Parts: sequence; C-alpha cells; structure tokens
Amino acid sequence: MHDHHHHTASERLGWAFALNFCFTIIEFIGGWLTNSTAIMADAVHDLGDCLAIGMAWGLNKLGDKEASTRFSYGFSRFSLLGALINGVILVLGSVWVMSEAIPRLVNPEMPDATGMLGLAILGIAVNGYAAYKLSDGKTLNERMLNWHLMEDVLGWVAIFLVSIVLMFVELPILDPILSIGFTLFILFNVVRNLTETLRLFLQATPDHELREQLQQQLSTLEHVSDIHHLHLWSLDGEQHVLTAHLLLNQNYEQAELVKLKSTIAELMSVHPLSHTTIEFEFPEESCRDDSAADKSHDHHN
Repeated sequence: MHDHHHHTASERLGWAFALNFCFTIIEFIGGWLTNSTAIMADAVHDLGDCLAIGMAWGLNKLGDKEASTRFSYGFSRFSLLGALINGVILVLGSVWVMSEAIPRLVNPEMPDATGMLGLAILGIAVNGYAAYKLSDGKTLNERMLNWHLMEDVLGWVAIFLVSIVLMFVELPILDPILSIGFTLFILFNVVRNLTETLRLFLQATPDHELREQLQQQLSTLEHVSDIHHLHLWSLDGEQHVLTAHLLLNQNYEQAELVKLKSTIAELMSVHPLSHTTIEFEFPEESCRDDSAADKSHDHHN
C-alpha cells in the first residue's frame, strides 16, 4: 500500500515536471517575442519550479529505496529535504519577481497585449492541469509543489486580466501591481509550509493531540505506574516515530509481559506510527537514559 502511494506520488511529480519543463521553454520565447517583463519574470519563476519539481521527483524516487545500515530509517526523510529546498527556491523566486515588478511601477512599458493573452490562456491550462495532478498528493513535498503551481496559475490569471485591459486601455502599470499582489499572497502560504517543514526537520512533535492521546492511552494501562522519555517525531510529516519508557508497578512474570506487549501493540496499531520502541522498567531499576543524561551533565560541568 505504501509502495503504491509512493509510486503514484512519483508519477504525479514526473507529469508535473514534464509539463513545466516544456512550458518554461515556450515562456522564454514568448516573453522575448511579446516584450513582456511579466512573462519573462514568470518564465524565470517556472524555471525555478522546474528545478524544484525535478529535485522533488528525484528525492521521491530515493524515498522508495529500502533502508540501509547508513540510513537505518530508510530514505523517506529526503522528501522533507526536497520540501525545504523547494520552499527556499520559491521564496527566492518571489523576491526576484518583486525586484522585477517594483521598478516597473516607476517606469512601465507597453507589451504586446495579444501575445500576452495567448500565452496567459496556455499558462492557465498547463499549470492548472499540473496543479490538478498534484492536488491528490498528501506529502509535504507535493503540497509545497502544489503551491508552486498555484502561484503560476494565479500569475497567469493576472497576466490574462492585464492583457485584456491593455487591449483597450494604455495602463501598463496594472501588470506590476498584480504581480506584487499575487506574489505576496503565495509568499505568505509558502512561509507557513516552510515553518512546518523546519519544525519536522528539528524533530519537533508533529501532532500534539496525538502525543497527548498516546500518553493518555499508555498511562491507563493497569501495569504501568509512570511514563517518561516519551518522544514523538516524524520522518516526513506522515510517518511518525514513537519511543517511550514505561515504569511497571511490580515485577511481572514473562507471560504477563508478553500479554502487556500485545495490548500495547493493539493500542498503537490505530495510529500513524512507522517505528515504535517501548521499554519496560521494573520498580527497583534505575532508568538508563536518566543515568546517561546525568553522566553527560557531570562530564560537561
């Protein structure tokens, strides 16, 4: 099931890459022919998208590989790296568009409105279709790329509207105003996504409610008197890793411990956990992680 999910994600990214790459070439030629800096700006933006989608595609394929001794958790964390790089490219692209659009407020030039209209219709169709292909994607990587494509669709809608107005009125300043508007809108959403990606990178708890729920479920077990070192982090935003130490309220026999293990396994099975490590501690036993932390603390002092 997971392989199938990865396979379709890879296919969606492949489609988006092929469409974007072909269209970027058309855009550069079109921008040059129509003398439209807005289209040229969009072409550079699309070039950034191409690099980002190509990278995401490669990283997604890498995410399918089996775990190795060097990468013992597998390669799915690489898609998080892809989302991070894509976010950075998108922010840089947006800054570039702004740097192009702001000077045009002062010194606007009239482009070829008819050529712009034709390219805008094509742009909306191509990027819209690519965004539609990726909208099924659940990975952070695909969500980030979807924003790339939505940004392009909005950019083309802006160019479409401007080109229609320019056919009737000589108001070239509309073009940079719209470019700035849509870039700011996208920037806001990308920064939000980028923040989430960074949090996962820094191994923050991916889902506070889930953590509370797990803590609650484990502490209701009649054999358990205390829980500590409960860590929940995520490989890629979807596959979570849980580790916890359970202090038992007495020294149970092996048969009882086996029963407890299967009860815990049942409790955990309903949650999106890819790796679970639960350690039992007996009443007189001192926690190994605590003593290791103390030793490390003493060593630093």
